[in-house]
Amino acid sequence: MPFYHMPVMPKEVAEAMRLKPGGIYVDGTVGGGGHALDILERIAPDGVLIGIDLDDEALASSAERLKPFGTRKILVKGNFADIDAILGGLGITQVDGILFDLGVSSHQLDTADRGFSFSLDARLDMRMDRNGRLNAYDLVNTLPPHDLEKIIREYGEEMMAGRIAKAVAQRRKTAPIQTTAELANLVFQVSPPAIRRKRIHPATKTFQAIRIAVNDELLSLHKGINQGIDVLKQGGRFSIISFHSLEDRMVKDAFRSWEKGCICPPGFPFCTCNRKPKLRIVNKKPITADDREIESNYRSRSAKLRIAERV
Repeated sequence: MPFYHMPVMPKEVAEAMRLKPGGIYVDGTVGGGGHALDILERIAPDGVLIGIDLDDEALASSAERLKPFGTRKILVKGNFADIDAILGGLGITQVDGILFDLGVSSHQLDTADRGFSFSLDARLDMRMDRNGRLNAYDLVNTLPPHDLEKIIREYGEEMMAGRIAKAVAQRRKTAPIQTTAELANLVFQVSPPAIRRKRIHPATKTFQAIRIAVNDELLSLHKGINQGIDVLKQGGRFSIISFHSLEDRMVKDAFRSWEKGCICPPGFPFCTCNRKPKLRIVNKKPITADDREIESNYRSRSAKLRIAERV
């Protein structure tokens, strides 16, 4: 199946980044190249885009889709958490804008053997980098119950984390949980009837939590934001699209922290941390997709775009 991912809020992203001809921009999650294509067209004739992704299939698809742009596009396999080292390896010290489009792509969700989705039965996997050592099967079947509960509670914000972890631990005593359907059915069975009747599947938050843990997404986001800020030129824009409250809260808090600068406790007579502001928040409230986009791309319904500018 060709790699695909319908970019969310492409017009809003382009406006947020204030794209200009000749600029250097980073797409930290290039995916199928949807946002990258739009960026490259807008920064013509000589602007450069560096596209980063952990997924080999995404990079191969982007390489084909962006072939007409020749050397104006540079694709790198890697994690945006290492954006400083990646740019340094290319001899680039500063860029005009950065985009992170977080979460899992449409292609990854809809390709059964990637093991991301409970709607398609396949072996548990969930690795964005298929060469990664840890996968969802290993995590679900080997992690101590209290650690599994903590992941589901903290990364999935799931109130039934204890019940789910206990059920997983009990089940794997007799046989390992091998597939997405097995795990989803197990969560469904231990969920109260009122939860089962809801439109959203009871396993949604559990799958989100396990995916985040497998790919170490929150630590990567923390590192990527901090490193990204430091490679932005003054006036450069940092745009981040998130799809669940945990990510959005991290982005909001990080932007606010770097807008404030000083982290000395309240009441200190003078600053001792010497931490200076690095950002100006552009939009106090996140930008969301309009009804027309949600109708054509249902996955955009939960997207939130936050923008900050380097000072």
